[in-house]
Amino acid sequence: MNRTDRTHALRLLVAWAVLSVIGVFIALQVHLPPGDQSTQSVDETSLLDLMLVISTPVFIGVVLFILYSAFAFRQTGAVLEDGPPNHGNFRLQVAWVAITAVIVLLLAVIGISGLSNSAAATTFASSQATLGTVGSAGTASGHRLQVQVIGQQWWFTYRYPDFGGVESAHLMLPVDTNIEFHVTSTDVLHSFWAYQLGVKADANPGVDNITYVSTVNTGSFEVRCAELCGIWHGHMADPNGQVVSQADFATWIAQVQKDDVGISLPPYSPIYFPHPPVKGS
Repeated sequence: MNRTDRTHALRLLVAWAVLSVIGVFIALQVHLPPGDQSTQSVDETSLLDLMLVISTPVFIGVVLFILYSAFAFRQTGAVLEDGPPNHGNFRLQVAWVAITAVIVLLLAVIGISGLSNSAAATTFASSQATLGTVGSAGTASGHRLQVQVIGQQWWFTYRYPDFGGVESAHLMLPVDTNIEFHVTSTDVLHSFWAYQLGVKADANPGVDNITYVSTVNTGSFEVRCAELCGIWHGHMADPNGQVVSQADFATWIAQVQKDDVGISLPPYSPIYFPHPPVKGS
């Protein structure tokens, strides 16, 4: 590398370092979804924050190199000439491969660790439920509150097997609780998506699709269908989902049981098919 090349490299390195510090600082101020209402959403937000911090210097480096090259190495004059032959820089190539390998391995370790912790937590909660260490609404360290999510054209309804299978048109969950969603459909393919909770699961007829959420903060959330399911798919949304205190949930579920408002669905079942068998067959 000659003196001119070293000058260009030093300029690029200094500019990249300064802009990367500024970029990372700005990235840390960005509040990314899904939020902090559940353990899953907190984990997803943390991962997105990490990916943003890691990718910002890379993005700045690529854009800066392109812009610097366009201005510093632009050809002047009317005659078009080929640039000098360049056989690459071995040290730069090794450094680039090493840095990207470290980043990929770091992300792999984080992903594997997250999956292992999630699997361990699920196993622990299942064993606790089997041993009978349950609270009626499900504590954050023991029994999981069962909630069945039922997709149909064009809305979701919710049944609570732990409370006699009562039904609600809106999803209400207690805070500091492990939730076990059982997602199914009565007609076509739907997808249950409550992104503020960090949960998304397909709702297929004849399938009991199980997914988990652990609530940690109160607040409202929106439920949407994320699978094209017919002409009114775009209207299949409910902004009235809520994570409430344990006491408020107990009051609410007691009122639902008292009112026993029937929703037009077949009798409770873990799964549903579009065309239920004829009685007696």
